[in-house]
Formats: sequence, C-alpha cells, structure tokens
Amino acid sequence: MQIPADSVADYISKIPEERQEVFKKLYDTVNDNLPKGFQEGVSYGMIGWNVPLETYPAGYHCTPGSPLPFMGLASQKNFIAFYHMGIYANPELLDWFVTEYPKHSKRKLDMGKSCVRFKKIEDIPFELIAEVSKKMTVEDWINIYESQLKK
Repeated sequence: MQIPADSVADYISKIPEERQEVFKKLYDTVNDNLPKGFQEGVSYGMIGWNVPLETYPAGYHCTPGSPLPFMGLASQKNFIAFYHMGIYANPELLDWFVTEYPKHSKRKLDMGKSCVRFKKIEDIPFELIAEVSKKMTVEDWINIYESQLKK
C-alpha cells in the first residue's frame, strides 16, 4: 500500500488518523537522531532519508540519477514499516539490533532484510530506533554501499 504524497507533511496527513500521532513520533525519532548529511523526502511511496546526489553523485545503481536510499518509514495496511539499509548491509549492525531488540520490546522481532514491521503501534521501541538511527554516518553508508556493490 503506497501513499501518494508530495511532502512528509502530506504523507503523514494521509495516514489513518489512529496511527498519525505514533507515526509522527517515529518520524521525529529518526529525523532527530540521524547524523547530518542525509536528506529527507518522499520516495518509493514512503518517507525516506537518502544520501543526496550532491554528496554522492553516483547515486543509486538500481535507479540511475536518483539519490542513494538509506532509511524509510511507511504506513502499510497492517503495520508500520521501518527500513534501514545499513542493517541489511552491515552484519555487525544487524547482530547488534537483533540482540538489543528484546531489551526494548516485549514483542517478537518481525523483520525482513532491511524492514522491521510494527503491527502493534503501542510496542514500537522508540529508544532503540533512536539508537540505531545514530549508528551510521553518510560516509559510513557510502563506504558500506560501495563495498557491497563491488562484490
């Protein structure tokens, strides 16, 4: 389920009302804790933070000419999704996140490769999301991305 939107505010305004406050808090948690240099916007049908082309002119290899995606938030039909490409690409960060998750949530971790799904909005571990948001700089992400791309 994609939400067509022109801006972050537009996206959030189109989320079901019962989720808006929690979604906005999750957005603020990520936005307030990301290292400098990432650029927010709406892409791929969700709110995202990317490495701007001014910083990384090579951009995203899957969509030439577009910024390198890093993190995202989406309101899906049955859950809120939190995407962190660094967790997917960096095994140490993944191990840390998986180990820390039970310390912050009584729910079982529901995770794909880079996507953490929150089906119960009252159980979102905001402190853990803040911590993981701080753990990778733009430079770290570019280095990991390039090392994975060259494999």
